[in-house]
Amino acid sequence: MDATAPRRWDPLAAVREDERAGTALLDVFLSGQLFFDMVFTGLDAAPSPGTEVWTTGMGSLPGGIANLAVATSRLGLRTGLAAGFGDDVYGRFCWQVLSEQEGVDLARSRVFPGRHSAVTVSMAHGGDRSMVTHGHPLPVPQAELVGVPPRSRAVITELALPHGQEPAAAVDDPGGGADASWWLVAREQGAAVFADVGWDPSGVWDPAVLDRLDSCHAFLPNEVEAMAYTRTSSPERALVALAERVPLAVVTCGADGALAVDATTGETARVPGVAVAAVDPTGAGDVFGASVVLGTLAGWPLAQRLAFAALSASLAVQQFGGSLAAPGWGDIADWWAATSARAAAGDPAAGDLARRYGFLADLLPSGPVDAVRRAEATFALASDL
Repeated sequence: MDATAPRRWDPLAAVREDERAGTALLDVFLSGQLFFDMVFTGLDAAPSPGTEVWTTGMGSLPGGIANLAVATSRLGLRTGLAAGFGDDVYGRFCWQVLSEQEGVDLARSRVFPGRHSAVTVSMAHGGDRSMVTHGHPLPVPQAELVGVPPRSRAVITELALPHGQEPAAAVDDPGGGADASWWLVAREQGAAVFADVGWDPSGVWDPAVLDRLDSCHAFLPNEVEAMAYTRTSSPERALVALAERVPLAVVTCGADGALAVDATTGETARVPGVAVAAVDPTGAGDVFGASVVLGTLAGWPLAQRLAFAALSASLAVQQFGGSLAAPGWGDIADWWAATSARAAAGDPAAGDLARRYGFLADLLPSGPVDAVRRAEATFALASDL
């Protein structure tokens, strides 16, 4: 190794006491479905039948669970991923980007011969997106793909009942059945479980889903999901209800920021969003969640965790594509330098941000480091693979 080469910034260096005893842990372990994403931006509106629409931007990149894997790795967390890859060019491209470019540990991932990658086409317009997806379930259950999870400080999972299972079966049988929850095994090994939840297209929003919070350290739904599952009429009331079920409850409110309660520290906090010109919201929630995990593992105050997460999510939506738009420490350092300069020049909006984010001066690396930055979403030639 070149001793003069910049070291990669490690925001958890101060808390890695276990490694001094020779035990190296992953910081975060993930498992889920991988997609090859094709993203189109610059649409005035969604395409209508019988028309052709030209866009001003396009990119191709790993998607799905890769959004979270890249977001955590970009922030300096040692990230492991268990996912199924197709053996087509799309799958090989995703493997290469995740393992070689982004430094994600794919030891628990598998390439399935003869299977094509799941593909999503995302069209960003009007501050939102429309998506078309094609894919097939993996030939093995997720629990078989993961096996016994590697030891990690944290896992991030989607809080949902496995298809066809009753709540009791899902929780009480972590070691058996095709849809057993690998993250329950990880929890028994000492990992803190950070849970999210997806949109319920059925409109039922079954409150039984929340029974699984008994096994979680944190829950980070958006305001619509939080209110729907708790049967409440405001994000504030939803947060109160969720805080009774889980140590760290966070409700995200899009551009309006987030609010949270951390029972382990006795803190409550609410932070506004950071106003930016949004290009593509894909993956912003994953970036927010990854940032909260980092701040929690590092022991930051709750308000700083939320503010850092809101900033990271705002940086992500300024570029198109979910995974490769995730900010690294280089992007955060660039933003802080530019904001501080504008504040010093008398810009009142920048001055407010500089006061709100003054804690970054103590978090950002002070010496020469390999500070990862966002990457352009492009697809390599087959010959490059």
